[in-house]
Amino acid sequence: MVQLTSIILYCLKQLSKERTVYSIYHLLNGKKSSQTIQDAHLFSLKKFFGVLSPLSRDSYDSMIRTLQEQGYIINHGEQRFLLTSSGESFLNKHPILNELNGWEYHQITWSFWERLSLLIQVASNIVHQEKCYIPIQKNKDVHQWVKTVLKEMKVPKYDLGRMIYQELIACFEHNKTLDPSVLVFRLTGFQQIGLTPMQTAQKLSMNHFDYQLQFINIIHYMIRKIAEKPEQFPILSLLQQELRQQHELTQSSRKTWQLLIQGYSLEAIARLRKLRESTIEDHLC
Repeated sequence: MVQLTSIILYCLKQLSKERTVYSIYHLLNGKKSSQTIQDAHLFSLKKFFGVLSPLSRDSYDSMIRTLQEQGYIINHGEQRFLLTSSGESFLNKHPILNELNGWEYHQITWSFWERLSLLIQVASNIVHQEKCYIPIQKNKDVHQWVKTVLKEMKVPKYDLGRMIYQELIACFEHNKTLDPSVLVFRLTGFQQIGLTPMQTAQKLSMNHFDYQLQFINIIHYMIRKIAEKPEQFPILSLLQQELRQQHELTQSSRKTWQLLIQGYSLEAIARLRKLRESTIEDHLC
């Protein structure tokens, strides 16, 4: 687990005994609490916010024990750890993934992927004139998005596959540090079913968590690259259409916000929503 090890060591170095080791766990899971949000900003760890939400507490505890056994970290009491010289050496040899941007992108990461994977599947089947197939994504909103895009697109549908391919090549050609196969093996097309995350990790001889991090690293790279120069990616830029606005607030936070702008106090909102005041404060954060 080279990538995950590097991230945990980097975070511990930034925290420097100021927080418990579980603050990193909450950060990776994207916990929307005022403490976790403050930590992400205060210790310059925003890039890791929500990048590994499938990480369980048991898996994380096991990882911390392994780091101790390997001599990379040392316990300073009260669940606070510091890096050893061996930990520092490991971190220097294995730098963290440099495209992760969880704070900016964690809420649109999977919507972007769902749109991309379904659009590629549709384009591939259009090229082969296949109309009968099972959509790889089950999200009906994504289905509707693809239908809308196909109707509004001002390019011949049979050119769609070629254009997407060219834009993907252009997106990755200037970054040789990324391995596109991390993403490509997951894609579904005409008579070709994409691999699951676990299957892809095994195919690439990677730990499951490291694979997830590399996959998200690539998605975040694509989001940034396409947003910087949308004119170079007329098809791929559509993938981000309205996503940021849709995901700026969680549904629960949005309800709190609506009550707040109606003039309700924090106490009144908590009472109306039957939530603790600390939860309402987290919504505001």
